[in-house]
Amino acid sequence: MTFSVAQRNHEMGIRMALGAGSAHVLRLVVGEGMWAALIGMAVGRPGVYLVGKTLKGLLYNVGALDVRALIGVAIVLLASALVACYVPARRATRINPLAALRQE
Repeated sequence: MTFSVAQRNHEMGIRMALGAGSAHVLRLVVGEGMWAALIGMAVGRPGVYLVGKTLKGLLYNVGALDVRALIGVAIVLLASALVACYVPARRATRINPLAALRQE
């Protein structure tokens, strides 16, 4: 089930009105996003081997599983996912709880 931005903001506003601190809301939003990124990396792991086998035949001096390249890509992907989760999470901490309670 997907939520619209307005529904998500409403949920965060209600959580804050009920006593959740901004650190808790930040942790919740970033945690959910990072779990999605980690699950995506785990699901995509078998594809790494298949693409590596293909690249081994096309490029010079590249192994099927180049560990340094894989670790580098994983770090870049996790860092970009963290930034992509942190920006909306910071926005969610600035929601006025009273305005969220007044909405339907």
